[in-house]
Amino acid sequence: MYSEEAEEKKERIQAREKEQEDLAMSLGGTRDLVEKYRREKHRARLKGIGDRRLKRHLRKGEKEREQASRTAARMELLRQEVVGGLEAEGMEQTRRFRQEEIAAAVPVATAAQYFNLCLDTFGPYSVDYSRNGRCLLLGGRKGHVAVVDWRSKKLTCEFHVHETLRDVQFLHNEMMFAAAQKRYLHVYDSTGMELHCLKQHLLINSLCFLPYHFLLVSASERGSLHYLDTSTGQLVAEHKVRLGPLRCIAQNPHNAAVHLGHVNGTVSLWTPNIKTAQVKMLCHRGPVMSVAIDKEGWSMVTAGMDALVKVWDVRTFKPLHSYRSPRPALALDVSQRGLLAASCGRLVQVWRGGLRGRSEAPYLQHSLSGDGSSLQFVPFEDCLGVGHSSGVSSLIVPGAGEPNFDALELNPFESKKQRREGEVKQLLEKIPAELITLDADDISKVEQG
Repeated sequence: MYSEEAEEKKERIQAREKEQEDLAMSLGGTRDLVEKYRREKHRARLKGIGDRRLKRHLRKGEKEREQASRTAARMELLRQEVVGGLEAEGMEQTRRFRQEEIAAAVPVATAAQYFNLCLDTFGPYSVDYSRNGRCLLLGGRKGHVAVVDWRSKKLTCEFHVHETLRDVQFLHNEMMFAAAQKRYLHVYDSTGMELHCLKQHLLINSLCFLPYHFLLVSASERGSLHYLDTSTGQLVAEHKVRLGPLRCIAQNPHNAAVHLGHVNGTVSLWTPNIKTAQVKMLCHRGPVMSVAIDKEGWSMVTAGMDALVKVWDVRTFKPLHSYRSPRPALALDVSQRGLLAASCGRLVQVWRGGLRGRSEAPYLQHSLSGDGSSLQFVPFEDCLGVGHSSGVSSLIVPGAGEPNFDALELNPFESKKQRREGEVKQLLEKIPAELITLDADDISKVEQG
């Protein structure tokens, strides 16, 4: 009797799951889309696990992940926005298109994103956009700092620190930012008021922020790497790299590992819980000038003094292909849609499809009025911000931004109340620094034996 009831219950569950799967497929969530959103390609091995409770827990988690991938595939119906781009006709080449011609052909709201700020007194400038792409942070080498709502062109705050400024970085949102000044690291709020002076961080050259861990990572001229928890103010880790001054840094969004470029041509990967480099890669024959990681965390792009821009597979640590730049690229960035931008002196080049395969020619080119020092794609917009010695330029790059955004994750149009609620949610979901590893799937694996 018990076995018959169990069999009937099992058949009802299977029939319900089959009905949900058929519904998902009928609403547009094809099997290809389910595979696209599936995080784990292989099922968990439960055969050698003797603990029934653990096996039941793993099986339940696997079903939840499968259901999440089906739901995400079904939601493709709501993603109505499509990716744009430039298409050349006949003998035309997209790299020959000038920004004025592109601005005249796009809608008025997009054309307003092309502008140039002439700030030749305090340059060269470093630029950084907030995670939702709403605010622009400017930092001049001679001490000028400004926060701008770049869509409405409204100035939020502006001040002068009266000393050298090497780098600027937004924290978890646009309400706080860090500035690497001549001697110490300073933290300011959105009104320009100084909140902290971190004297443990000396002679900082480069900054990056890990948003899901609330960690501000700084690389110094003395060759030390610092991890600061901005939610508690505690110094989580301090590593002695011992490979000379650290002047370029990038974070991998997939596993939160930090990539450092060195003067001997190597790139090293670091985590806060291990005092030595996890990986060291010989990438160039000269100093590494810049490092960038794509959104998926699978490809790394490096630029060296040898005027080469190389693309690497982070999973195998092997080179894929390389580009020859007219001058050594001092800044690199990868957009949400996989476009690669490089600042080579006064020339900015953008490659489309340059990560998966080698592009024969640049997608776009633009000449600046000064030597480029930093650049960054604007999240969720077809726009590229470039800081140079004569000020800041905002360029239109069709097809660069992700047209569909998750408002529960990052909302470019969030209100004041939504920003506050999102900040609380981020703190509640904060990931401890001890969980940062090169293999992000280690935390979900079960140790055998």
